[in-house]
Amino acid sequence: MMEQFLYLSTLFDLYGALLTEKQQECLRLHLFEDFSLSEIGEELGISRQAVYDNIHRSEKAMESYEQKLGLAARYQVERQELARIYESIKGLRRPDNSKAVDEVLDRLEPYIGQGLGQEVSV
Repeated sequence: MMEQFLYLSTLFDLYGALLTEKQQECLRLHLFEDFSLSEIGEELGISRQAVYDNIHRSEKAMESYEQKLGLAARYQVERQELARIYESIKGLRRPDNSKAVDEVLDRLEPYIGQGLGQEVSV
């Protein structure tokens, strides 16, 4: 369940702008606000079935974009490689170069973030 959430939220970050405004709002409320289908329907003034259809179509569209463009897969590979580089650089630390190694690691940190070693399934 958490894996699916991470996967869909990654796809939404990458491809959400390609969805209609209604699809974006349905997915945003569903994924990030944890609204039920009924709550989303009430919020947007549409039926529960329309919400389900919007979410389902959105997921299929984003999966189709990912199959064609592969941005999420590439992102995962790049993060894994950065994590390996980060660990390699940590292994280079010696008393005489500790400050320089820390500076490089600090510059890498935003690109690997707190999810160091955390993977997103694609």
